[in-house]
Amino acid sequence: MTAPAALWPDAPLDDPAPAPAPADDRGLAERLTAAVEACDAPDAVFALSRHGRRTVRAGGTAPPPDVPREDLRYEAGSATKTFTGLLLAHLIRSGRLTGGEPAAACLDPGRAAGPDPVTLAHLITHTAGLPVLPSGFRARALPAWRTNPYGRYPADRVVDAFLRHRPRHRPGTRWRYSNFGVAVLGHALAAATGRSWDDLLTGHVLRPLGLAGTGLAPEGPATDAVGRAKDGRTPLPPFDAGGFRAAGAVRATPHDLLTFLEAHLDPDGSPLAGALRAVRVPVLRRGWGHRHVHTVAWFRHPVDGGPLYFHSGATLGQQAFLGFRPDTGTALAAVCTRRFRAHDPFVATAYALLADS
Repeated sequence: MTAPAALWPDAPLDDPAPAPAPADDRGLAERLTAAVEACDAPDAVFALSRHGRRTVRAGGTAPPPDVPREDLRYEAGSATKTFTGLLLAHLIRSGRLTGGEPAAACLDPGRAAGPDPVTLAHLITHTAGLPVLPSGFRARALPAWRTNPYGRYPADRVVDAFLRHRPRHRPGTRWRYSNFGVAVLGHALAAATGRSWDDLLTGHVLRPLGLAGTGLAPEGPATDAVGRAKDGRTPLPPFDAGGFRAAGAVRATPHDLLTFLEAHLDPDGSPLAGALRAVRVPVLRRGWGHRHVHTVAWFRHPVDGGPLYFHSGATLGQQAFLGFRPDTGTALAAVCTRRFRAHDPFVATAYALLADS
């Protein structure tokens, strides 16, 4: 595994210039409609932006809700991490933090950092040596495993589990995807700045980007889509992220998700321009031949013409996919209301649509 010396360097992007907008997009709406149908979900929305022109298609196996599907908010699940990564990049670019702060010292100011502390940068890049979930999570969450397990593991337990944890590997040496780590990051940011993660994200990301259709708590069926179990019929309660808010609490309309992605495609003029550029720069390469490339907030895959950035997410009853391609000026936000199941077609359908755009 390799990583640059500076986590957010002042370096030019290696993305190619965007291609001109195609003259004929007549087939795009049909492709989006086919993607909606392929998901086999009660509700599905595929929203695509190409050079700022949006095409949205919605449908599903359930009767249409009272509110148009494309106007409801959907649970982003782990795609929330792209918002938290952008927040951290902004706090660093604006001089409020460096990214090298030991997380334990932020959460427990009297604690000695030690020779190899877990830093904020380790947490967002999944190199802190933490497991996917803290020890004891499953035992505590078991009574609500099929409805809302994260809601049974509050913030104080997340912080305590982190402060007690002893990594098996030196931080920064191995990559392991961790909801636990990004959850801890949210609490560390709150401790370091004196503001909650909710307030930080709202004040530094959601409001500056004009994301009025994005929230961090459910409001009811007139605002939020209802998730469904694997059978595609059984309704589930709104997702409660518990102490894992920084890793999974965002819920947003498809149009807001497109606005978020469009800001990444064209940062110029945005109040978050520096951070938006920073989260596109590769900071980590791992695996044989360093084939797996990561930025602060995104998975980054090579495709014909240039890199594709993406992140997916899932709660107990919903799924989301966010991605963008600078080379084609294309962004895709896809959501559906059916719990992930074996051989689920949703992510593969969304990824293929963006890769072929």
